[in-house]
Amino acid sequence: MPRPKPATFDKKKIVAENRRARFDYAVDTTYEAGIVLTGTEVKSLRFGEGSIAESYAEVKGDEVWLVNSNIPEFSHGNRFNHEPKRPRKLLLHEREINKLHGAVARDGMTLVPLMIYFNGQGRAKVELALAKGRKAHDKREHIKERDWKREAGRILRDHG
Repeated sequence: MPRPKPATFDKKKIVAENRRARFDYAVDTTYEAGIVLTGTEVKSLRFGEGSIAESYAEVKGDEVWLVNSNIPEFSHGNRFNHEPKRPRKLLLHEREINKLHGAVARDGMTLVPLMIYFNGQGRAKVELALAKGRKAHDKREHIKERDWKREAGRILRDHG
């Protein structure tokens, strides 16, 4: 019997976060993926540089790629430096890739990176979400619901 996966991933140092993704998309499920990086990319991430604000992931064949993420060049990287916006391969199990491919092709879902972080063993990971885009009226509904929950919490705290 397989071991159950933990509900949250072991995040030690968050490097880049896409805060707007949870507002623009209705997140369905999240996956933890490894990311293939060169040495200067890892050094640049360890300094806390990097952005995934406008990035997305796509399934090409049997592989998943992180597109349009920006990891700036390492300051002491000399001629071995990397290209900042190159596509980077994500490491997932074959079963997970097949699920993602089916959801993107069939259901019109999108693969959105939520954050890049280093786990407890020092490995760079990407939290990838399978999400559906929200329309403007859905966003307004989401704001109303969030504000009401916040207000209800205040009322309960003050009068509870």
